[in-house]
Amino acid sequence: MQTIYKTLLTNLILVLLLCFTNIAYGQNQSRRVFYKGATGNEITILTKDVLNKEIFFIGINHSFFIDIDCTADNFLEHLTQQLEREKLALIDLNGALFVVDSKSKLSDFSLDIFAQKSSEKKEEDALVDVIYETRAATSQSRIYTIGDINNPATTSNVVLSGYVKHYSTGEPLAGVTVIVENRSTYATTDIYGFFRIMVPVGEGAIQLKSQGLEDLRLMLEVYNQGKLDVLMKEQVYSLREIVLSAEGTRQTRSTQLGLERVRINRIRHIPSAFGEADVLKAIMTLPGVKSVGEISGGFNVRGGATDQNLVLFNESTIYNPTHLFGLFSSFNPDVVSEVELYKSSIPAKYGGRISSVLEVSSRNGNNNKITGSAGVGPLTSKFHIEGPIKKDKTNFITAFRTTYSDWILGLLPEDSGYRDGKASFNDLSMGISHKIDNRNSLFLYGYYSGDKFSFSSDTTFSYQNINLSAKWRRIVNDKHNLLISGGYDRYSYSNFDQSNGINAYQLDFNINQFYGKANFNWLISDNHTLSYGANAVVYSILPGKYTPKGENSIVVPKTLETEQAIEAAIFISDSWRINDRLSAELGLRYTLYSAIGPANYYKYFGKDFAPEYITDTISAKSMEIIKPYHSPEIRLSMRYMITNDLSIKAGFNSMAQNIHMISNTSAVSPTDTWKLSDANITPQKGWQAAAGLYQNLLDRFEISIEGYYKHLSNYLDYKSGASLIMNENIEQDVFRTKGKAYGVEFMVKKSIGRLNGWMAYTYSRSLLRESESSGSSNTSNRKWYPAAYDKPNDFKLIANYKFTQRFSISMNIDYSTGRPITIPVGKFNYGGGERLIYSQRNSYRIPDYFRMDFAINIEPSHNLKLLTHSTITIGVYNLTGRDNVFSIYYKTEGIHQQVKGYKLSIFGTQIPYINYNIKF
Repeated sequence: MQTIYKTLLTNLILVLLLCFTNIAYGQNQSRRVFYKGATGNEITILTKDVLNKEIFFIGINHSFFIDIDCTADNFLEHLTQQLEREKLALIDLNGALFVVDSKSKLSDFSLDIFAQKSSEKKEEDALVDVIYETRAATSQSRIYTIGDINNPATTSNVVLSGYVKHYSTGEPLAGVTVIVENRSTYATTDIYGFFRIMVPVGEGAIQLKSQGLEDLRLMLEVYNQGKLDVLMKEQVYSLREIVLSAEGTRQTRSTQLGLERVRINRIRHIPSAFGEADVLKAIMTLPGVKSVGEISGGFNVRGGATDQNLVLFNESTIYNPTHLFGLFSSFNPDVVSEVELYKSSIPAKYGGRISSVLEVSSRNGNNNKITGSAGVGPLTSKFHIEGPIKKDKTNFITAFRTTYSDWILGLLPEDSGYRDGKASFNDLSMGISHKIDNRNSLFLYGYYSGDKFSFSSDTTFSYQNINLSAKWRRIVNDKHNLLISGGYDRYSYSNFDQSNGINAYQLDFNINQFYGKANFNWLISDNHTLSYGANAVVYSILPGKYTPKGENSIVVPKTLETEQAIEAAIFISDSWRINDRLSAELGLRYTLYSAIGPANYYKYFGKDFAPEYITDTISAKSMEIIKPYHSPEIRLSMRYMITNDLSIKAGFNSMAQNIHMISNTSAVSPTDTWKLSDANITPQKGWQAAAGLYQNLLDRFEISIEGYYKHLSNYLDYKSGASLIMNENIEQDVFRTKGKAYGVEFMVKKSIGRLNGWMAYTYSRSLLRESESSGSSNTSNRKWYPAAYDKPNDFKLIANYKFTQRFSISMNIDYSTGRPITIPVGKFNYGGGERLIYSQRNSYRIPDYFRMDFAINIEPSHNLKLLTHSTITIGVYNLTGRDNVFSIYYKTEGIHQQVKGYKLSIFGTQIPYINYNIKF
């Protein structure tokens, strides 16, 4: 097998070299030398590229074509001559170029055509004054009037608000930095593209910056509060490097630390197994984020367990965000807009987990026309379509993905027992956004993912996520807005085994939750922004249902008692700009939780939950409070600007978690169950202190270093020999632990230019120790032992080099210390065979992990006349063919029952792939 792969790899490299030569030559010829039949839109792009000037067409349409030679000695003169042939005149006015009919002159036209005319206000909207005047700013060559000139403000600062949208699609742009020029005030657009900022009365300017988009500088004449919507264009880079510092500006000026934002266009250029753009794999390239091994489900953040991460998709909770044992994430990249990971300084509006929050937001769909895409890869196929139902009013987006991955199992050796297995998944995402009026918007989302796999014809596993949510967003007035959301989340799994007809069984588990959230945002003044609100969750868990499978099964049916609980929380936080250099964010969250009846549970004597210590059996009635828990949670972060490009931050946050994942595997498994806190299982709690230094260097590089210390309590670990499935008294087979994690994270990022990407190194430790309140010692004699995901050294390199506008290469390097394991350290003879004596828990490690991936990316054509645009990705996963060890296991073999150890690898060779995508 390895010889075949090496031959394939050699041939692939030869093909890629040929492709590289042809494509690179073709791109330079078409992009930089001669352009035949250029339209008005293409003239705009080429002029910006060659002259770095804006060009505007006044009073004419674009129904003409001209030939452009980009290498002409005097490009401006050449362009003028070409336009004159079409009876058009080119005028240079204050650095901006205008194209008009040669029979006209520029003074015949009003520059106001660059802004959309104001729409008439409805009578009921009069109370919000001019804030809801609708217009879109795109030009940097005019002055935009804000507020009513006949009603000047009596204060020195007023509120400017608006939406930032994509110029071509009309979609909202999240994460755009809005800066008030000559002041330290800035704001960032939310997932709806909305911003609100205090600006000084009089003449001024704001700047808008975002990675991948053209910078905008808008001149303002401010009389009173008002609204300004902005359209931003994609940045078309010339072959010389252009520098943008939007992400670095936000990183240094924000009060939040430990926040990582990854845009979908960056995710697409990270090589991954089989070439599928993957949200979770991109997250795991960031400092402080790890996993226990290759294609393992879940991820670990700063020493936290996988169940301590809150994963949200459009406000809904995703309990298992992976497909095919962790090979793919459950998020279709075609609908994802932005990904945010909070490792510390977690906003007060989030709760329920003690390690991190991963928020994935989907796009709302193209606002101007119907568009879509389709893709084919070695394992998956996908399709998505989006567009307006009613232009400027209602949009939709939907995407479907499926797999045909059975052939992977067919490559396994015949004696593996898995060659006849089958594996498949599919997911469906749907969204509708509706603008009710200028102040109210409604959003509806639906999501489904399902996996089914079997290693033999008589054993099948399956699991599903179902999420439904609705959001209502309202702008109350110029300083106040709210977001109300609610929904339903479900995660379930089922597996059956018919290998033995008499003992054939089916095992089912599900978790259901209903939630409601209300978030308010209030811009009190230039120095204070207040966020507050409340949320509630109702849980219902079926811990297990065990039933016979088939007519011959004699399995006795058993259903565990349904668990129910209610969780409610209120929160408030204040973003306080103390002065031009010092800012702080102060937050408080208070959570009240209780399991509720009907339920039956034991009372125990002392601290040890063993059967011999049971003193009583309690029966709780329906909706009866079993045991309430409350938890005040503190959120605090501060930032000090040493210079305009250098800042220091510090933060502290405490959190509580009322739900636990019960597992005896190091990686997330579909058969892992979730357990609600109750009378005998107490909530997990944790706090984290962190500090960091952030530097923008030469307007090109973002450098950061962060250190942290985290303390955990009441994390559940399993006892040796524990039975966790269909266990109606789980407290008897687990024990509470204390945890501590600490580390230092270093990162260098270059966001723009031919060469872009990031390099990250993390040194960290994650240790557990049995809590004294657990009763008798169960493992390690109450000494600290490494958690299963403790990997002290971790190095990541993500690099992308752009040769032309269409052609680039990407590389990914991943190195980490091997994870801890428990191994046999001795043996003895008993009952005619060898028996093993094991080491203390996790006192040894598997070999270190190293992997290098490589990909060639061929981007869509910039020819606007084409109906479709294609993208091709060709790459190799595990380029060096390293045989990385995932785990070590032992088998008793031979007539003498000798114990032998084996290393298990997931991918022990190179994996070449090719993906083809088409957009329309």
